[in-house]
Amino acid sequence: MTTSLVHSCFHRGHEQVVFFNYPDFGLRIIIAIHDTTLGPSLGGCRMREYASEDQALEDVLRLSEGMTYKSALAGLPLGGGKAVILCNPALQEGRQALFHKFGECLNALAGRYISAEDMGTSVRDVMWMREASKFVVGTDPKQGGAGDPSPWTALGVLEAMRAAVAYRSGGDPSLKGKRVSVQGIGHVGMHLVKLLSEQGAKVSVSDSHEDALIRASQEFGATAVPLEAIYDVPCDIFSPCAVGQTVNKDTLKRLSCSIIAGAANNQLPDRSVYEILSAKKVVYCPDFAANSGGVICVSAEMRQGAPDMKWVDKKVRGIFDTTTQVLVEAERRGRFPEEVAVELAKERIAAAKSRRQP
Repeated sequence: MTTSLVHSCFHRGHEQVVFFNYPDFGLRIIIAIHDTTLGPSLGGCRMREYASEDQALEDVLRLSEGMTYKSALAGLPLGGGKAVILCNPALQEGRQALFHKFGECLNALAGRYISAEDMGTSVRDVMWMREASKFVVGTDPKQGGAGDPSPWTALGVLEAMRAAVAYRSGGDPSLKGKRVSVQGIGHVGMHLVKLLSEQGAKVSVSDSHEDALIRASQEFGATAVPLEAIYDVPCDIFSPCAVGQTVNKDTLKRLSCSIIAGAANNQLPDRSVYEILSAKKVVYCPDFAANSGGVICVSAEMRQGAPDMKWVDKKVRGIFDTTTQVLVEAERRGRFPEEVAVELAKERIAAAKSRRQP
């Protein structure tokens, strides 16, 4: 681990970063707990191959910090955490044993971090975690869980889009006839394409998986384009729903959208693109505001009784109001929306801390 990443950990305010290494299981894990002021840290377990351990650490640090702001902005009694498993997500042999061992790692943290599914993991993996640990959500609905959070993440992104359209138009949130480019049509992206088609939007999609492109085209009437070509498609809304940092100085030279709202985490590389987006008059919906539907869904398992999906639906549709608040407040404060969203989240955390002081 480089000195700069150690500095990043302290600078971002992380409470705890834990490394687990079990060579016999082919298991390397990093769990980052950012802030537990509002409650235990909750965030998904991401399974993917990284170019290096440093890249994995940087990813989990950024993601866990984003979860703190996501839950705070959504009004949830939760902190921010995240886990990454440095492994090929296509792994099948020994997968059950691997997630049993991951569950033991959760037990070692005694509830400070609660896991769920994320990129590269599924409800099945979560159920294997659950066999070893109670510190898991996003479990099978057939066994009393809230299930796959992907549809709810997609619905939240849709509501953020509608809020941005209404903000830009002065009141009309309709997506009918809007041109939307969706980058990445995995679990969340495909659900989003379905919702957009139902809203009457004209959708273009890109993905590395040909079968996903065929499905989006045949079932939802989307237009498939090559991976890199998605940046050049004229659109009203660009929706990054794959890996992070795809909205950067290079791609912004090619994008012609007026709104950016997607499910991907960490869509921007850093603050350096704020000025570019502002100069292009692009309405940017902060990712952790728009994509909070997933954490809202799985958090329902932590409430008393069986998950109340009516509560989930109402809460996720409230992302429209949250996004509107961020955009209006950003205009009032004269700041970039992402900055203001972080400020609003930190204000809630600070208020909680002050209430605890004698």
